[in-house]
Amino acid sequence: MTNTNHEADVAFIEALAKLLRENDLTELQVKREYGEDDSLNVRVSRASQAAPVMHAAAPAPMAAPSAAAPATPAAAATPEDPASHPGAVTSPMVGTVYMQAEPGSPSFISVGQQINEGDTLLIVEAMKTMNHIPAPRGGTVKRILVEDGAPVEYGAPLVILE
Repeated sequence: MTNTNHEADVAFIEALAKLLRENDLTELQVKREYGEDDSLNVRVSRASQAAPVMHAAAPAPMAAPSAAAPATPAAAATPEDPASHPGAVTSPMVGTVYMQAEPGSPSFISVGQQINEGDTLLIVEAMKTMNHIPAPRGGTVKRILVEDGAPVEYGAPLVILE
């Protein structure tokens, strides 16, 4: 690979990171084709509100640019970790959380509220589709782990039910 291609790839990755920040996205994945057997696969994601974490991978013979920012250390699973709680309800998709059906209406749930299996806990908007997240079982809402309008990742804990 020539130095010009390397510099262009680094500029491309930096532009993706800027796009990620400016649009408050959590992840971008792009495949750039150069020829029949020459491409660049780039995934840029944020682990938190810190600087974006960049991952670049390319098949041989092309080498991946080394433009990765240092990743923030992942939180170790501790007894206080909500994701490891047996009553955790996790997000089935990447999207934006909404706690009520429309702005100004009451929230679907509140801490201490008794709910039944199938009751709507919240909505996750993904690709302009509002997905109601049902309670997998009845119980009491012990904790709400997300805020209205917050982005969520697949598998992120949303609510603790007991």
